Amino acid sequence: MNKRPISTLSLMRRIFMRDITVAWRRRSDIISVFFFFIIAASLFPFGLGADPQLLHAIAPSVLWVCALLSCMLSLPCMFEADYVDGTLEQLIISKQPTLLIALMKVLAHWVLSGLPLVFIAPLIGLQFNLTNNELQVLAFSLLLGTPTLSLIGSIGGALTLGLRGGSVLIALLVLPLYIPVLVFGAGAVNAISVGMSAQGGLSLLGAMLALALIFAPLTASYALKVAVE
Repeated sequence: MNKRPISTLSLMRRIFMRDITVAWRRRSDIISVFFFFIIAASLFPFGLGADPQLLHAIAPSVLWVCALLSCMLSLPCMFEADYVDGTLEQLIISKQPTLLIALMKVLAHWVLSGLPLVFIAPLIGLQFNLTNNELQVLAFSLLLGTPTLSLIGSIGGALTLGLRGGSVLIALLVLPLYIPVLVFGAGAVNAISVGMSAQGGLSLLGAMLALALIFAPLTASYALKVAVE
């Protein structure tokens, strides 16, 4: 009796849930990234003192840099486990689109490493004397920016898959591409602090997210095919 073929939607859901399950079994990696953000951001008030004006001025840049580094720490895990155990090769030689496979793995990475930062960053921002409006813009800018970081990071993760010293190479590849996200994300919060509108920075973050959604999965899918050949 022939097995019923798996639909594309069902396969996408299975890939996503599998990545979440595997990551939960290795939750120490997730927790370490999460606590890196909390500890790194919280050290600045201790190191710079209790000057409220200084903390308020540096808050957007500090929180965004810490969020960027936190996301980058987990990039090597996006494809590595499936590449080592052969799961990635089986997925790619299947008849399902590799682009969607890459997109689901990016989504799982963002849910695990980027989405928690959206919720915790406003709480950390209270240490820097940010106002309610600034905290809201910070959370919204991270909601737009962290998926872009995961999408861009997927390109670096796929290009360095199976290479020795891949973690260092990922950083060299993606850091230049991360700079615009950092600039506009922190700039949106800074605009609110000086009485300007954050619409420009948020709009540019949204435009970069749209472009990343179009090009990053496509590029990553080609790199994955090359890596498993």
